[in-house]
Amino acid sequence: MNVPENLFYTKDHEWLKVEGQFGFVGVTDFAQGELGDVVFIEIETMGETLKKEEVFGTIEAVKTVSDMFMPVGGEILEVNPALEESPDVVNKDPYGEGWMIKIKISDPAEVKGLLSAESYKTLL
Repeated sequence: MNVPENLFYTKDHEWLKVEGQFGFVGVTDFAQGELGDVVFIEIETMGETLKKEEVFGTIEAVKTVSDMFMPVGGEILEVNPALEESPDVVNKDPYGEGWMIKIKISDPAEVKGLLSAESYKTLL
């Protein structure tokens, strides 16, 4: 299972890639594997500012529908346009082309509360 060292993780299987005051959020390789084939992603929170652990969207797979949670608080600046036509990109490349949202991080201190790659592997 792929758990990149340069990302932060949540107990709910989201990842966060920090780039200055911005962050990219997606679901982990473990999450996409558990979900199975992703068929639809719904994110209707564009432009909203959400708190840590608030739901920013849902991911629908053949097996189930799951909520996706904010790893840290922030304003949703962008939704990955590739997800509308090819939601299965999440299965193929969860840490790259399968990112979900770009956010402006509200409180950088919240990042310290996330799991490192090593801690996330232990959780699994």
